[in-house]
Amino acid sequence: MMANTRPQKLSTNKSGSNSSSVALAAVALQDHMTRSLSLQDPFKKKKINHSLPTASKKRTTKAVVNRDAKDDQDKKEYVLDPKPPPLTLAQKLGLVEAPGLLLTDKEWKEVKKKSNERQDSSQPCVICKEDFGLQQQVLLSCSHVFHRTCLEAFEKFSGRKSCPMCRKEQYQRRIIHEGAKEYREKCATKIQSAWRGYIVRQWYKRLRQTVPPKDPKLRKKFYENKFQDITDRLLQSMEASNQSVDNLLLEIDQSIAASRDTMRQLNENSEDTSTETDWDQVQLQAVQRSVTDCPICIMPLTDQGLYRKNSSSRPTVLLSCSHVFHATCLQAFEEFSFEKRRVCPVCRSSYHKKIM
Repeated sequence: MMANTRPQKLSTNKSGSNSSSVALAAVALQDHMTRSLSLQDPFKKKKINHSLPTASKKRTTKAVVNRDAKDDQDKKEYVLDPKPPPLTLAQKLGLVEAPGLLLTDKEWKEVKKKSNERQDSSQPCVICKEDFGLQQQVLLSCSHVFHRTCLEAFEKFSGRKSCPMCRKEQYQRRIIHEGAKEYREKCATKIQSAWRGYIVRQWYKRLRQTVPPKDPKLRKKFYENKFQDITDRLLQSMEASNQSVDNLLLEIDQSIAASRDTMRQLNENSEDTSTETDWDQVQLQAVQRSVTDCPICIMPLTDQGLYRKNSSSRPTVLLSCSHVFHATCLQAFEEFSFEKRRVCPVCRSSYHKKIM
């Protein structure tokens, strides 16, 4: 009997230890699943307390006041989970793989380098399909990047902590600002291009106002606009100074008369420095022109040949500008001329004359 009962006790003890270990493992796995899965209803809305509007206003005001300090803090990169979560019973028993150790700064640099080589920060977030902009950007230990708010919303609605792209669990998170840098560079490029375009347009506008175009129609329009601008400025100046058009024209006539007097005095004071050789060259030019009629009376200059001396016909006079006239015609022109200084009837230039 004793021999029969002892194995039965041993078998009873062995089956009891197995059942207890299985129960412990089941409890450990259930505890791990409870901790890792979110049991809250994601569609359940939070209650908003509307009885304290003043407090919410104060919090908003305080956030606005500390915006500069927050911006300085956002420029730094930091890990969101500085301490690893405590191990569950299943992880301690080895039933579930325990999370790895926290990454060092060197390892985070390698992960960030891998993400930058793929240019993930320059592409939209894979969850919301929008650019990162100035929003917080989170880098996972699997080298994938997301908006922080998008990742938190994905974890909440999926009920588990896994990467939305590679499905890696128990990842680590780090705040980076690569997307913000890309956004600032893009904005700076747009601002610079807009400013350069404005400068070029202003330069071209000033060029169109100063340099006349080569097209005849555009050139005519250009000078019409110029003349219209001058007329408008004259009218504005007269209205501002309460002057009439007659006074303005009188001033213009007086200035022109003064200029003519100055030029006449200069011509009177100038001496005739022409030599015989100079008159010979002038006469040669007149002969080459082959003019046989007086430009004033439209009658032949000579009957026996052009510019021949000792002719019985009307005397001729040669001007320093190489034009030839009847002496009496030129004298009559000078007497009836309104200008005080002597000018050639043909080319309107000052002259010295020589009787032929």
